[in-house]
Amino acid sequence: MRISTAQFYQTSTSNYQANFAKAVESQQQASDQLRVRTAADDPVGAARLLQLEQQNNLITQYSGNISSARSSLGTSEATLNSITNVLSRVKELAIGAGSGNMTDNDRKANEQELSQLEEQLFSLMNSRDENGKYIFSGSRGDTQPFERNADGTYSYKGDQSTTNLQVGDMLSVATNETGYDVFQKALNTSRSQTTMTAPANPADVRVNLSNGQVSGSSTYNDLFRSGEPYKIEFVSATEFKITDVNNVDRTLEATNGGVFNPKGGNTTINFRGVDIRMEVGLQGNELTDPTAADDAVRGHEFTLASKPDEITGTRSPGNVSPDGQLSGLSIADKAKYDAAFPGGGAIVKFTSDTTFDVYAQPMTADSRPVGSGDTTVSPTRVAGVDFTFTGTPKDGDQYSVQVNNHQNQNVLDTIHQLRTALLTPVDNDPTARRNFLASMDSAISNLASAADKIAESISSIGGRGAALDVQAETNEALQSANTITQNSIRNADPAETMIRLTLQQNMLQASQLAFSKLAALGLFNRL
Repeated sequence: MRISTAQFYQTSTSNYQANFAKAVESQQQASDQLRVRTAADDPVGAARLLQLEQQNNLITQYSGNISSARSSLGTSEATLNSITNVLSRVKELAIGAGSGNMTDNDRKANEQELSQLEEQLFSLMNSRDENGKYIFSGSRGDTQPFERNADGTYSYKGDQSTTNLQVGDMLSVATNETGYDVFQKALNTSRSQTTMTAPANPADVRVNLSNGQVSGSSTYNDLFRSGEPYKIEFVSATEFKITDVNNVDRTLEATNGGVFNPKGGNTTINFRGVDIRMEVGLQGNELTDPTAADDAVRGHEFTLASKPDEITGTRSPGNVSPDGQLSGLSIADKAKYDAAFPGGGAIVKFTSDTTFDVYAQPMTADSRPVGSGDTTVSPTRVAGVDFTFTGTPKDGDQYSVQVNNHQNQNVLDTIHQLRTALLTPVDNDPTARRNFLASMDSAISNLASAADKIAESISSIGGRGAALDVQAETNEALQSANTITQNSIRNADPAETMIRLTLQQNMLQASQLAFSKLAALGLFNRL
């Protein structure tokens, strides 16, 4: 096979250019230590680098989210610690107010300090973060979480959703605590009540029972609620009997099996998770004569049961009517109420000037009414509840209906009730003092319950902070591994590059020398 001179020169030139390009590429790799600059250099490696860069960007965003979450949680924790300090002072005042050494004037002075503490607590519960968002409003950061009603009670206006941030591929963290979870769900210990049913003349009573305080919530819910209402019957000056709604004797479940000391002053008995303060006021020869004591105490009867639900209604500020008011709400059919009425409250929306629909709260565009009514029938009954309106409601008017089942109580309402009790004169009035002491028991227990709920939230914040620390370390490790992997794909090996470059340069020199020698083998060079 013969090779023409032109073909020889063309082939040699192409080979030399290819080898020269490889040498230049190796020289550039030796200079900047980069193996992959474009996808053409290594298509598989370039695709992997793109994936790693996306992962690195996510990890960087996660790190920013962790910083944001730490800041938000730190603000919430600091605010809750301040609230705990306020509640500690409130509890001190409540305990001191129950002292027998205090007068009505002393308690009024305490009430003035309590008023300031209540305002301070109200402000703290409506705290904002560095961005001006309310920290206890749930996901509704622009809505003030707590508002004071006209009657001095408080309402929560936020929602029950937290703001979550993604801090890892498989982990998102709530960055706030909702006011509903922290302050609205504190257990209310004042959920029971007693009513004296005998003797007929209350002025002659020798026995008094407080409404009671729930000391064991699970026992109360599991046992107490199943047998109410109970009848407490005093059979002598040293014994009482308790029967449930089915007339089954439950006395043995009470402290000391229903036996008490009539000369012991205030006695606390526990029955199915409820602590009841009992006072027996024996006088004269009743203190020494057992027969007289039995005659004085025997026949006193009380009913013991949970407080019935209370329902209140308020009009919407945006109502069309100038005077339409929801003036009366009452449970008329308890069975239907328990089965159908929304436990979280309801919205009454007028569909004409006389007809309305009732929706469960919160009402959305997809909500369906749970019932309807007509104001031409007064009162009109919906889901076991009687509604009464005054004034002239108009089409489009809305009213909010709140249900208080006494299971939970806002700490602000607890303090408001405590202030009211402190302003009630009790000096030289045994009955008023008994009621006052019962109010103190309720306030102190509910303050402790509120403090426990806040402590639970602080603990939850601490747990999330610990999870953030672990995730931050995980993200740092992933980012470090990501960087190492990217470098292994993108960067060139200096030793391998220099060896290859040296080899390619030697090959170029050899090819130049070979070309010059072969080119000199022409016929004319031999003539």
